[in-house]
Amino acid sequence: MATVIETPRDTAPYPDERGRRTRQGRRAPNVLGGLGGWVWLALIILPVYYVVITSLKNQAGFFGSNPLAPPTEPTLVNYRTVLEADFVRYFANSVIVTLGSVIPATAVSFMAAYAVVRGHGRIIASANTLFLLGLAIPLQATIIPIYFMITRASLYDTLLALILPSIAFAIPISVLILSNFLRDVPRELFESMRLDGCSEFTMMWRLALPLVRPAVVTIAIYNALHVWNGFLFPLILTQSPDKRVLPLSLWAFQDEFTVNIPAVLAAVVLSTLPLVVLYALARRQLVSGLTAGFNK
Repeated sequence: MATVIETPRDTAPYPDERGRRTRQGRRAPNVLGGLGGWVWLALIILPVYYVVITSLKNQAGFFGSNPLAPPTEPTLVNYRTVLEADFVRYFANSVIVTLGSVIPATAVSFMAAYAVVRGHGRIIASANTLFLLGLAIPLQATIIPIYFMITRASLYDTLLALILPSIAFAIPISVLILSNFLRDVPRELFESMRLDGCSEFTMMWRLALPLVRPAVVTIAIYNALHVWNGFLFPLILTQSPDKRVLPLSLWAFQDEFTVNIPAVLAAVVLSTLPLVVLYALARRQLVSGLTAGFNK
């Protein structure tokens, strides 16, 4: 008896039905979300565009033309005015205050976060509660006690008077972020290094630090932005012109009755350039730190 062997056939009535189904299975483009993204980008770009083009205008062009129109005769006289108004001194003061605040705050926060995650006991729990309590205290509510302590310590009108409070206010949020990252490090890695004879100090710097480096870079840039743009501490705790930082240097372009707006915006552009360079150098680490945990 003859047997009939049936060969498998494509069940699709048309050869391209599978391709059509694949195309139909794709998600439709989010037109509304894309439109909202372009609107948000326009809202961000517009102030930046206004600051840049205004810094290239003179006083007459600023008051006599459309604010959003590009300058008909671009000029760099505002940037020369800013550089001749002790901008280098103010820039150096801001760099000293920022580095003097961010580096110690990052190091102390990392060691404190490691102790909170790996340590045990009531003292560690109390320290963690103290750090969380620091997040609930606004900076403006402490300016009078800080002013009193700075004057009693004979640190008024010094750069150290700006560095110490900035370190104190940067530690709580830094400890909170770093401790959350350190909790994601597998405990098996610490146990394996402990079996190899490594101490807690060695594990902290050789194991934990490389694994949470994106978080360290993120909090360093975050704290640097706050210190670099800080205005309240320099306004209250300093007085001499040679101790001014960049946010206070904008007063140099304010007369008794007028304000040189193009020069002020030129100073804003120059003071923003270091932050742009910092972001360009640490962009990958910053994005990794901000997006960590979304794929879990």
